[in-house]
Amino acid sequence: MRLFTICAILAATASSALAGILEALQTGSEPHSARALPSSFAWSSSQPLIYPQNDGHNITALKDPSVIYYNGAYHVFVSTVSDAEGYNMAYLTFTDFNSAESATIHYLDATAIGTGYRAAPQVFYMTTQSLWYLIFQDGNAGYSTNPDITNPNGWSAVKDFFTSVPTIVSDNWTGGWLDMWVICDDTDCYHFSEDDNGHVYRAQTTIEDFPNGMGNVVIALEDSDPYNLFEASNVYKVGSQYLLIVECIGSTGHRYFRSWTATTLSGTWTPLAATESNPFAGAANVVFPGGTWTEDISHGEAIRTNVDQTMTLDSSCGPTQYLYQGLPTGSSESYNDLPWKLALLTSTSCTGTTTTTTTTKASSTTTKASTTSTKTTTSASSTASTVAEYGQCGGIGYTGSTVCASPYTCTYSNAYYSQCL
Repeated sequence: MRLFTICAILAATASSALAGILEALQTGSEPHSARALPSSFAWSSSQPLIYPQNDGHNITALKDPSVIYYNGAYHVFVSTVSDAEGYNMAYLTFTDFNSAESATIHYLDATAIGTGYRAAPQVFYMTTQSLWYLIFQDGNAGYSTNPDITNPNGWSAVKDFFTSVPTIVSDNWTGGWLDMWVICDDTDCYHFSEDDNGHVYRAQTTIEDFPNGMGNVVIALEDSDPYNLFEASNVYKVGSQYLLIVECIGSTGHRYFRSWTATTLSGTWTPLAATESNPFAGAANVVFPGGTWTEDISHGEAIRTNVDQTMTLDSSCGPTQYLYQGLPTGSSESYNDLPWKLALLTSTSCTGTTTTTTTTKASSTTTKASTTSTKTTTSASSTASTVAEYGQCGGIGYTGSTVCASPYTCTYSNAYYSQCL
């Protein structure tokens, strides 16, 4: 493995950025206790903290957050959802979650990442290359790099880890290939993903070859009930263990997370807090001091101060804070119009260091029962007009035209999104 040196970093970044990266890496490099992760978790949730702004972009939801705390600020990457432009990504940064709602949203379709379907980001710093990586789904498994995370215009043009969707994925999916996640140990980098059909996939390459050479795609975990192993996996290093969490759909149609542990990234995953009644995070173990505004604990990410590719958490008892997407209770819009918002879970069972506090606000959310949609594979459509290049032409909840303007073809990306390419 080629280790980065102080000279290499100085050549790539300013001294302030160097100090921040070193501080972040050192924070995560301290040895942890060898004790096992707890078998149960408990959380307290904030009210919504991040949601669409009235900035002319007509975004219906901000979803799928990836978050790190680096150099004195939070850096958050999200999926954006728009009726007109479909899915893409955005970036915002702030020093305190209480000011998150007023942070400027930088839309990444205006960068070299470009327009078209991009969603579900994950961000980390690759120490062996002195580069930030943004991982996401784009119908394939895409990535972009940037030497400076604070420069939203610095992201490179999109490349893919694979030349096409791996056969093992296309042979097993029903809901698409989605929610890409990368984590590395000392010798290899592993790529995890899901298909909304009860499978977690794993691929790998050497750390020297990364991002090239991804292969050996296998099913790392599976369940005969797709709702028990649905999407949005995270994998973290916690002490001498690895923690896997996966979003599931519960008996009432609401989202929650199950969890597993393993001793290696290529090893067998053993259930930890892995039921609807004892979840990693869900209605059964989340309280809302400001009032219950959602029944869905969905796609999110633990706040990390160790920002590198090892995805190491500082606390030996697991995540102490988790930024997630919630759906306001009573929401019944079509899938792409659902008003997902982001809120923060703070652990009440793990005594590790947390990085922020939020002000509790009273909730004015109505308490009528949610009509959150569960998985379907068809959608209503209209053929009254044609859809331009990169426009949406299908997916769960989509009601617009399914006919693409010539010479474009309506191309399946996942169960929720097809676009004209």
